[in-house]
Amino acid sequence: MADSGLKILFAGTPEFAAAHLRALLQSHHQVLAVYTQPDRPAGRGKQLQASPVKQLALEAGLPVEQPLSLKSLEAQTGLKEYGADLMVVVAYGLLLPLPVLETPRLGCINVHASLLPRWRGAAPIQRAIEAGDTETGVTIMQMDVGLDTGAMLLKRTCAIEPRDTASSLHDRLIELGPPALLETLQQLADGTAVPETQQHDLASYAHKLTKEEGLLDWSQSAQELDARVRAFNPFPIAYTLHQGETLRIYEATPEALRHQAEPGTLMPADRALLVACGHDTALRLNLVQLPGKKAMSAQDLLNGFSARFQPGSRLGAA
Repeated sequence: MADSGLKILFAGTPEFAAAHLRALLQSHHQVLAVYTQPDRPAGRGKQLQASPVKQLALEAGLPVEQPLSLKSLEAQTGLKEYGADLMVVVAYGLLLPLPVLETPRLGCINVHASLLPRWRGAAPIQRAIEAGDTETGVTIMQMDVGLDTGAMLLKRTCAIEPRDTASSLHDRLIELGPPALLETLQQLADGTAVPETQQHDLASYAHKLTKEEGLLDWSQSAQELDARVRAFNPFPIAYTLHQGETLRIYEATPEALRHQAEPGTLMPADRALLVACGHDTALRLNLVQLPGKKAMSAQDLLNGFSARFQPGSRLGAA
């Protein structure tokens, strides 16, 4: 089996998943078909857009399935007819019911961007940065009916650097995942994989990100706020309010600074936006964006709008 490769169904949607599909297409394994989310409206024109996984699958001439759910008998029968040895799932976005999990000969495996059981759920990369974790990685897991609760087959570790954003960490994990997946497939084909049960009491849930939680609370420490700014870049982007407008914050730097100012107050600083935060800290805003404008440095913002951002004015109030 190892020589001829496994017959695989692939399920995934975003670019993170497409990188793993690309590795499978370049391997000796056979991808029978691809499952991905239905096309979604995107951009200003709200035109339907195919997922990165669908685009790659079409380029490779693969059948593409886009069911709204895998709970129906029709969807499950169609999946069974492919006769796959294994289903590989990477950031698919749909739950797999038990009949689907039991259909392939070797079941279904998932590539998850966390060192399980640390962060289960939809946003493990962002939640790891937000929480101040110093380490993360990729876990290849045998899927069961729980949410990221299955036995672990392989782990690869990656440091979270002090200035990592969700984007930069995503890009490093996308390099880590595909080789780990191929190694796991070899073990499954050879019968040498050793499943390891997760310690369920150590699990945290990585809730899906919402735009609303990008609003910064200046009473928190600058270190906490900096972690949120980095975790929410490139989505949903951290923000604050100033004179009734939204000020988006792409990059910032935390500083220790003893002060008596109300949190959110702009502090005196030489051509810089320095915001008083809780716990005797301040956050230096480096890259920001006003409505209708491009993202700009704090210095460029002050060059054009200095009267609106005088020391003593408050951020965080409408």
